[in-house]
Amino acid sequence: MILTSPRLAELPGLRHAFFTRAGGVSTGIYDSLNGGIGSKDDPACVEENRRRMASALGVPASHLLTAYQVHSPDVAIVDEPWEIAARPQVDAIVTRTEGLAIGITTADCGPVLFADPAARVIGAAHAGWKGALTGVLETTLAAMEQLGASRAGIVAAIGPLIRQPSYEVGAEFVQRFLADDPAYAAFFIPSSREGHSLFDLAGFIRQRLENAGVGTIDDIGLDTYPDPRFFSYRRTVHRQEPDYGRHVHALALIP
Repeated sequence: MILTSPRLAELPGLRHAFFTRAGGVSTGIYDSLNGGIGSKDDPACVEENRRRMASALGVPASHLLTAYQVHSPDVAIVDEPWEIAARPQVDAIVTRTEGLAIGITTADCGPVLFADPAARVIGAAHAGWKGALTGVLETTLAAMEQLGASRAGIVAAIGPLIRQPSYEVGAEFVQRFLADDPAYAAFFIPSSREGHSLFDLAGFIRQRLENAGVGTIDDIGLDTYPDPRFFSYRRTVHRQEPDYGRHVHALALIP
């Protein structure tokens, strides 16, 4: 049910998890640990799945916080639980409050978990291509600095996401990146289909983190598209399925 980053696992006073789709109560296309509040799954199943994830992180279900994600660079700094109906429209969460588990949901996009063990500040960012390009990683780091973190002291872990062999994109997608910086051509290789390329989202995230001055970067190296342990939006589209589950990836400071 749980995957971890070796570098985050070394840190004292921290629990984290990149949850797979195993270990929940959902059925059918959502089998089984679907944490997606916005999915069409039975809400009672999603609630129980999230309760199980919160328990694995050592917090009450009410203290597992995820946002209403909109593929933005926006971040929320939090020090107390919020109601699900009142969750902010952001793509990253930062805290220094013990006992809160902060997380993001994905189904191919890049989950990045952050921790500064000295400052006791943590963060979680939803880094799809749009959020990564427009600065969600950098705004997460800036918010962590507001709470006392040091970029050189931060450990960032990249979780399961769609990897380059599975991520075919069209010419317009490539041009959007090149318009921002021609050097981003390094993250594309030709696809077997004419006029298309394969995008290295994980490599792009890593470079943004490196350029931002993050001290330690870990990457668990898993591809959500071909791996049945994971939900995948792209795989769902290719199979013409009606909906898809979402993973929760989260971390919490513990005493």
